Amino acid sequence: MGAAVEDLGMRDGGDVVVLRGGDVIELLRGREVELMQLVRRAYEAHAAGASSLPHSIFLRFPHDARSRIIALPAYLGGEFDVAGMKWVSSFPSNRDLRINRASAVVVLNSARTGRPALIAEGSVISAKRTAASAALAASHLCAAREPERVGLIGCGAINYEVARFLLAAFPEGAGELDIFDTDVRHAERFREKCLALRPGLRVNVRSEVSEVLKGSALISFATTALAPHVFDLSACAPGSVVLHVSLRDLSPEVILACENVVDDVDHVCRAQTSIHLAEQLAGNRDFIRCTLADVTAGTAPAREDPNAVAVFSPFGLGILDLAVAQLVYRLAADEGRGTVLEDFSPDSWAESW
Repeated sequence: MGAAVEDLGMRDGGDVVVLRGGDVIELLRGREVELMQLVRRAYEAHAAGASSLPHSIFLRFPHDARSRIIALPAYLGGEFDVAGMKWVSSFPSNRDLRINRASAVVVLNSARTGRPALIAEGSVISAKRTAASAALAASHLCAAREPERVGLIGCGAINYEVARFLLAAFPEGAGELDIFDTDVRHAERFREKCLALRPGLRVNVRSEVSEVLKGSALISFATTALAPHVFDLSACAPGSVVLHVSLRDLSPEVILACENVVDDVDHVCRAQTSIHLAEQLAGNRDFIRCTLADVTAGTAPAREDPNAVAVFSPFGLGILDLAVAQLVYRLAADEGRGTVLEDFSPDSWAESW
């Protein structure tokens, strides 16, 4: 590297650290439990009011309704004291090109001067914070019972990370995965990747969503659905937990029939998510029981009705990207990774006048 990487809170000079995707992968390898705890602390800091979190901004394309690029600006205080933004794209048609659906950049800024300090590949950070959030919810909503079988609907990068984090969250359980994707060939490739996650893990490709629902006490939806396509969860066993990561799979009627936990009530009730549609149908938000931070902090019980199907719907908060990116930044300093762009910011902008 061209210069030493300092702690973000101390770095107010003109240098910027750049981290590639490969750096991020290596720095976060094997840190699933640590990331779940980091996400918990970020959620609780947000719930305590130590954050600034504007609504995400969606850039859409008139010629392509499925693709979008989203800006998530945020500030997270408390132990973090970091500002920044994730700029993340979702282009489902990339699968046809055999490239990743999502790509992203995360920028961190000094909360003292506002100067940029880090530019990092963000799709890995985004996937891992999403999976850490889902696994954190599962570890609480499944109460004392480790699920023996986990269902994964959507066989992409997000559910692969969800599988990785759930196996870390439930080291004595989750011995079998039921998976479904609309593309069977994609599901088969996903199966082969999952088999390498844990010795002895069993992975079954299912032909219908209903087969996954009836066989698993814990189900994760991570699809590219733009509108609800699941109108009935009666196949689920009593007390099942649904991680509604992709947010638009379940009909509003299904949502209203379940026990609902979210990451942030205001954020998740927008952009035509299933929760948003349920709000429009019900005319209120009373069907949302609490936030995940309420559960982790002990201000709300993990389950109100142990026989109800519990649904966790996380909108995906920019504060989580900042918390994980800050950890990556500090790990990079410890391990000497990344490239430093020296004098990225001019010494005195006023001198250019």
